[in-house]
Amino acid sequence: MNMHCCLKPVVLEKLQAGLLTPHLEALSRELSERGYATATSNGALRLFAALGTWIEQSALTLLDLNEAVLASFLAERYRHHQPRRHDRAMLAFVLAYLRGTGVLVPPPPSVDLDLNAPIREAFRAHLINQRNLVPETVRTYLNTVTRFLDWRLGAQSPPALCTLSAEEVNAFMLEQARRYSAGHTQLIASALRGFLRFLRQCDILGIDLAQAVPAPARRQWAGLPKFMPAEDVERLLTSVDQTRPQGLRDEAILLLLARLGLRAGEVARLRLDDLDWGAGELVIHGKRGRVERLPLPWDVGEALGRYLCEARPACRTRQVFVCLRAPRRGFRDGQAVGTIVHRAVVRADLHPPHQGAHLLRHSLATRLLREGASLVEIGALLRHQNLDTTRIYAKVDERALRRLAPPWPGGAQ
Repeated sequence: MNMHCCLKPVVLEKLQAGLLTPHLEALSRELSERGYATATSNGALRLFAALGTWIEQSALTLLDLNEAVLASFLAERYRHHQPRRHDRAMLAFVLAYLRGTGVLVPPPPSVDLDLNAPIREAFRAHLINQRNLVPETVRTYLNTVTRFLDWRLGAQSPPALCTLSAEEVNAFMLEQARRYSAGHTQLIASALRGFLRFLRQCDILGIDLAQAVPAPARRQWAGLPKFMPAEDVERLLTSVDQTRPQGLRDEAILLLLARLGLRAGEVARLRLDDLDWGAGELVIHGKRGRVERLPLPWDVGEALGRYLCEARPACRTRQVFVCLRAPRRGFRDGQAVGTIVHRAVVRADLHPPHQGAHLLRHSLATRLLREGASLVEIGALLRHQNLDTTRIYAKVDERALRRLAPPWPGGAQ
């Protein structure tokens, strides 16, 4: 590898001074693997070299390097140099690199002053190890538990969880219901029930307070599935610019949602090992750790192949879909997938009732129903565990509903 090929000789000479000189080659290689542009990498190397020289001139050693030293370095540097956007991120990167390679000793774990932290971490382990929930659901549950503990316990020492009452549970839920929609309040209720059952399982509570969590008033059959007509779905798919790497990635994601009805989180969690090209199948990691196989339609397979061969950048992650901007890493969760759908909807100048990734899942189910597929077949494709979940789509089956409608008493007008 030809390091610093774009740097001037005078700059190269400066880079060879300072305590970080022995590590510059490895740092340059790491920046390249993370997908940073040449200009960004060269700017970072200049910063690293300046840091090494400053440490030496300050009568410090490399072993003294920590967050406080980096803050002092930046404060001194900004007296004479213009701040750059990536400075703090790059210094955090070099510190993590030196600690990861054993040059620096990692700092001792910080003492968490939050008195609720132990029970929250125990609940996190319970959600992962016993309930096998996906990371997105774990985060949602923990956010609710954090709000509940802060609301109920505050700075009590020690947290008096054993004194929780049904009245307090009701009061918390009423406050949440005033702030959030019925759908989100249902999620809060589910998370709180799970936490209260966990406390009962640990013998922290003497009674099962989960039964005291009120069920938000949300009629399962009150609304209609939010969907787009089939022609709008095709318009959405053709709006992608296939001449750009981002367009190839987004096309593959949109087709997975539109043709297979995957959830946003399932797309984000898809890994290279989940693509069984020989069998023409996808391995899907669904809710509660369920692993299922779906056939790979030819157009979805072609889009995935184009993305993998022509657009996916080289990186260490095994996730299929990665951020195209540095640092290159896999999608954290389904939120990135939802953002891609929203941008595609805006780009195609469509105005559906909902602009999230689930819109395409609903649209697929509605189209299949109108083409004659049964609810059982649709439920199998969407991998519903209960047919009641699929029955909502019966409300958009206009042909079947017409047969059920009695004739108008006055006859045809």
